[in-house]
Amino acid sequence: MQQFETRYMGKVHAGVCDFDELRYQKKKERRRGTRVGSVAIYCSQEAIADAGIDLEAIDRSKVGIYLGVTEHGNVETENEVYNISQYNYDTKFWSHHHNPRTVSNNPAGEVTLNMKITGPHYTIGAACAAGNMGIIQGLQMLRLGEVDLALAGGVSESIHTFGIFASFKSEGALAEHEDPTKASRPFDKNRNGIVCSEGGAVYTLERLSDAQKRGAKIYGEIVGYATNSDAIDFILPDPGRQAQCIRLALDKARLKPGDIDILNCHATATQMGDIQEAKALREVFGDNSKTRINNTKSFIGHTMGAAGALELSGNLPAFDDLMVHPTINLDNLDPECALNHLVANKPEKLPSVDYIMNNSFGMFGINSVLIVKRYSA
Repeated sequence: MQQFETRYMGKVHAGVCDFDELRYQKKKERRRGTRVGSVAIYCSQEAIADAGIDLEAIDRSKVGIYLGVTEHGNVETENEVYNISQYNYDTKFWSHHHNPRTVSNNPAGEVTLNMKITGPHYTIGAACAAGNMGIIQGLQMLRLGEVDLALAGGVSESIHTFGIFASFKSEGALAEHEDPTKASRPFDKNRNGIVCSEGGAVYTLERLSDAQKRGAKIYGEIVGYATNSDAIDFILPDPGRQAQCIRLALDKARLKPGDIDILNCHATATQMGDIQEAKALREVFGDNSKTRINNTKSFIGHTMGAAGALELSGNLPAFDDLMVHPTINLDNLDPECALNHLVANKPEKLPSVDYIMNNSFGMFGINSVLIVKRYSA
């Protein structure tokens, strides 16, 4: 989280990825592609390496790539318009790489080229629910038998478009604070908006039997998921439909609310968004649940299409160390956001962690919920 210079807006607060773009790409490939494509390639390569999978030893036509995105093409289009403005808007200076850079499947497509994967690939446009939706799509394709291995998650390059900052600012929803690391303040009474971030998280998903057969390190089992729509407004969420989505995921997992040990909430530090989600959580979990609630955006900002997948990765270590990371920057809790067992500012260690719920909601009222179970052989 730092100050970041963006065109026309000057310095804004943003979460910036620091990774080696050339670890898995040549300079020519990186120049031809996109920032988000580079994020996707890096995450996918790291995921395969961590999983101990040798791509040379498997059928790459049975590998699918499913990546959630909030938007795509804005960065490249803004860049090209700016570039031709330096030449009196003469379109002969418009890059011939623009079309492949801006098609919606670009991030997933760049992964196929880099890793020589010949199975299906596409992105899932689902606003800020997209990271969860990429994972849901991957597991559905596994269950259908369309693929044997899915690279699934979400990616975002959103901070490289001035438009997202300008739009949030015009909505009164862009975070401001003298300290960038304290600007993202979900549930805090003095919250004033979103800190936009870039990022990515990609998982290797397999059928449990396949993972067990090859002796894989298993981080968790996806046992429940759900998605639904509010159908009421472009931006304002509906706590009733959010609560319904949570219950649908619980029903699919055959769990009760009290079975969830950690709930990573979506809260983005907007005024109404946080209040509406708090209403949904109180409706489902009540005042007596043992479920600990935390928020990862307070650390990393809002990574848009990557948010669900990336925030889940911040909570999965709890299966091993039993630590619930806190919601930081929560100095003055908004009474309208009061939640039972909201872990604030300091981590909490639990006696056991068996189930983690991950909430991701987005514009146009798209809601998504994942439930992951601790794996035990």
